Amino acid sequence: MALIVLCSASGSPGVTTSALGLALTWTRPVLLVEADPTGGSAVLAGSFRGQVTPAESLIDLAFAYRSGGLVEAIPAVAMTLPDTGVTLIPGTLAHGQSRSLESLWEPLAAALKGLDGLGQDVIVDAGRLGLAGSPEPLLYGADLCLLAVRTDLVALAGARSWAQTLRGGFEQQGAGSALGLLTVGDGRPYRAGEAAKVLQVPAVASLAWDEAVAGVFSRGQAQPRRFDRTPLVRSLRSTGEAARARLRATSESPDTTERPGTESTRVPGAGRSA
Repeated sequence: MALIVLCSASGSPGVTTSALGLALTWTRPVLLVEADPTGGSAVLAGSFRGQVTPAESLIDLAFAYRSGGLVEAIPAVAMTLPDTGVTLIPGTLAHGQSRSLESLWEPLAAALKGLDGLGQDVIVDAGRLGLAGSPEPLLYGADLCLLAVRTDLVALAGARSWAQTLRGGFEQQGAGSALGLLTVGDGRPYRAGEAAKVLQVPAVASLAWDEAVAGVFSRGQAQPRRFDRTPLVRSLRSTGEAARARLRATSESPDTTERPGTESTRVPGAGRSA
């Protein structure tokens, strides 16, 4: 169905927590990709407390791409998260490896979008914008790119210039509708509509500010009573619904402009055996 990328500009809104929570509450089979150039698997170190060791990671996809076997390598590298229906491609071990992935991002976007034919969606944690090795082609190749931002003045001020940059990038490709805002902590103190007006990016959904429950996803804390009914989990589900509705609306008026990650983009090496 879709390639959805989450990123942030400032204010530490919790992109990894949001991406993992969204994946765990998704209604279809989903692949979670850790593309944060910071390095290390925040999902495995946090939610699973380092008790799960990945056999392979994104760097192995880079090797596979160079040998012409990227598409075939994706299911081989992906691991199933314990006790979930989510598969994960762990991030690089260290930030220095992110530079080795620069040539991977664009063909990976196209390969991930091809998973739609298998009935699988993809959620990408792209981390903070502006870091060395940032996966920009994944952002601009996404069906939906969500800029996650807290709703305080400091966070909005820090995100404003990046929102302008993203708007320009998507509009240049004729894909302005692929960019949306995900507010974290609606009403703390500004509402999602106010944040959208400041950043000039349409608000898609809002996540509740719920530090205790967020710790379940980010630090592997024990689930509280009635976990499924907590404000954060409810808002994760509503965010998923809003994202799917946005994607459906966009697909009803498809854009013919070629852009990174679309099927019309040639993928060097894709489809050949290693």
